[in-house]
Amino acid sequence: MLTGKQWMMVGAVLSAVSVGAGAFGAHALKEVLTPERLETFKTAVNYLQWHAIGLLAIGWLLHKAHIKTFQTAATLMFAGIVLFCGSLFALVLTDTPLLGAITPFGGVLFIASWCTFAWGIRKL
Repeated sequence: MLTGKQWMMVGAVLSAVSVGAGAFGAHALKEVLTPERLETFKTAVNYLQWHAIGLLAIGWLLHKAHIKTFQTAATLMFAGIVLFCGSLFALVLTDTPLLGAITPFGGVLFIASWCTFAWGIRKL
């Protein structure tokens, strides 16, 4: 299990990745993707950035309060990032629509992570 500081580091690195991915999409992919695929890529970048910030918040509270529920919330959020954003990035970059079937599982993990985070906050 990662510490609160480590989750904050993961969140910070994923924030940087989202900026890089956004720039890549805006400059390198703009001319090669259909508008629909570019929009899918932008969705992945957007969700990556917001959930990376979520990991920063969860990590900070885990570091300060050591509430085990926050550890679970961070793990769920990271898994959601991998499944949701990862499947959308892979779908766009490989033009494999079947990968879109994975995306909703990541969305469910996002919802579960935010609900778990809220549950943990009640202990503060």
